[in-house]
Amino acid sequence: MKITELFGSNVFNDKLMKERLPKEIYKALHETIENNLPLRPDVADVVANAMKDWALERGATHYTHWFQPLTGITAEKHDSFISPVSDGSVIVEFSGKQLIQGEPDASSFPSGGLRSTFEARGYTVWDCTSPAFLKEDEAGNVTLTIPTAFYSYKGEALDKKTPLLRSMSALSKQALRMLRVLDNTTSMRITSTVGPEQEYFLVDKKFYSERTDLMLAGRTIFGAPAPKGQELEDQYFGAIKDRVSAYMHDLDTELWKMGITSKTKHNEVAPAQYEMAPVFATTNIATDQNQLVMETMQKVAFRHDLVCLLHEKPYAGINGSGKHNNWSLSTDDGINLLDPGHTPSENVQFLLFVSALIKAVDTHADILRATCATAGNDHRLGANEAPPAIISIFMGDELTDILEKISKGQKISARGKEFVHVGVDTLPAIPKDNTDRNRTSPFAFTGNKFEFRMVGSAQSISGSNVALNTVAAEAFDEIATRLEKAKDKNAEATAIIRETYKKHSRVIFNGNNYAEEWVKEAEKRRLPNVRNSVDALKAFITTKALKLFEKYEVLSHKELHSRYDIYVETYAKQINIEALTAVDMVKKQFLPAALEYATFLADSMATFQAVQVPDSVQADLLKKLSALVASAYQDLAKLEGAIAKAQAIDDTVKKAEAYRDNVVTSMAALRTEIDALEMIVPKDTWPVPGYTDLLFKL
Repeated sequence: MKITELFGSNVFNDKLMKERLPKEIYKALHETIENNLPLRPDVADVVANAMKDWALERGATHYTHWFQPLTGITAEKHDSFISPVSDGSVIVEFSGKQLIQGEPDASSFPSGGLRSTFEARGYTVWDCTSPAFLKEDEAGNVTLTIPTAFYSYKGEALDKKTPLLRSMSALSKQALRMLRVLDNTTSMRITSTVGPEQEYFLVDKKFYSERTDLMLAGRTIFGAPAPKGQELEDQYFGAIKDRVSAYMHDLDTELWKMGITSKTKHNEVAPAQYEMAPVFATTNIATDQNQLVMETMQKVAFRHDLVCLLHEKPYAGINGSGKHNNWSLSTDDGINLLDPGHTPSENVQFLLFVSALIKAVDTHADILRATCATAGNDHRLGANEAPPAIISIFMGDELTDILEKISKGQKISARGKEFVHVGVDTLPAIPKDNTDRNRTSPFAFTGNKFEFRMVGSAQSISGSNVALNTVAAEAFDEIATRLEKAKDKNAEATAIIRETYKKHSRVIFNGNNYAEEWVKEAEKRRLPNVRNSVDALKAFITTKALKLFEKYEVLSHKELHSRYDIYVETYAKQINIEALTAVDMVKKQFLPAALEYATFLADSMATFQAVQVPDSVQADLLKKLSALVASAYQDLAKLEGAIAKAQAIDDTVKKAEAYRDNVVTSMAALRTEIDALEMIVPKDTWPVPGYTDLLFKL
């Protein structure tokens, strides 16, 4: 198939609905989507029947309500289209009720206290703003997949989609108020849009299956560095190996069939690390599609005898993986509200929206940081491939200069279009962007969008975008209220821009966020620097956060507390799994291998002594080996003790703190000894593939 025919071929998209639905039904469905109206039962019945016929034509036998519980991954329960009839045969049917509503068991998903174990009823409800699609597996099974929200019997959100939809509604409402007061009367809806870049690693399935830590924890808990890492900078944008290229080709094909605009693919900085970037979509659809991207990456990798690693830091000593969340604002009539235009100094609308976002990020930096708090991301944030845990905004020199001059009441002279000249006659001069790109900044303006770089590669992007949408809505609300009351709106707009910059400019930093000097400077500016997830997550239950999310009807107090409890508990569980895996590997693999080599050295020494040959090399190796084994054995006992103490704690937060303070540090100490042993024990005796195998044998 041609790409144009392949793309979206497994999606019940707008084009297909227009072809298969009666005009009045198609119109009614669009009114529901565009105006947030309840879906009429008669419309649902017709849509369901058309959807079923299309799915059956494509070979589907089952349908599923596909949802995103608070596990961070997706869930689905499959039902067939068949229904029995009295004569013993079956008919194929799919009603509007079946399309709209499902009932999975809510008790078996994380609820953070929202549900008791015995309270099983939960509901999945069709999100008609995100198109249904077909999922295919390697065996040829086809399933009609319906994106849904998931909530409890009492209506509490048990998923990541419901608060995202709520936040999008709140943002649209408040941003429209700003546009109305600025005399924009054509736009009827404002949507946050996202283009989430996805970084990942590939590893040969053979080596993966020999590493218990990769299988159970998603990262190498142990591993001495390879002789070569990323220091030559030869991997980034390098030629893609044939095996990887074949994988990427199949990945593109699968994503394109599901209507996912996989646009860019390339080698990333670290060995065996890669990236895929899609085109922007509305935040809800982008979130759904990113979950599909991660799932498809892993599924397609197995077909190529590869494993896709999405952990934020699968290997020590080289770059980890993030998910750059490119966030912007668009109106339904095609206006990008974060596009500065050719003369940003004269674009009051743009400057007001940017000022609002500066205010929002500075005011709620702690909440944005909390949305990126996971055990995996703790390894990455602050390293040389990721922003530090300090939230700051990169605006670029031109925009910062404009805001600075407005704040001081100085005259702003509009700059003409600048061009980049490289001094080669045959190369054309190219237009210069109004900002450079700062890859060290956690929240960087990149021309017509903000790039939030802190999101972890394994995370759902929902949480960060719920927060971005909600904090933006609050800032838009406050600015719109001031403008609505003002007699001279232009003067008030200038005052708002001036006051916002003066009060919140501390969060703007255009320099190197990796530099130690910035950490000291950020402390002077009183910017928060929360280095671990257990502390960062506390931002969700501050009075400030509870009031914010309740005011804009995004998350209730109970829903916020539930998420805090779930994420803290998940942190403890993840560290517990890693620690138990470490104990298992040391006891069953590493210590036996070291002792086997020690025995070999001792036997070798005895043989050398019998023939009166010096054995100084063996003796020296054995001495070093014995010391490391003894030290590792002691560290193993300390780790087991730390695990036992942490497991015995009932309080969720104190348990997580014990894992952070005692178990993680004990694991790090044990790793030092084991990695040193790996450098001594011969490769054919060491029980697991090393970093050279994992990173360079693709």
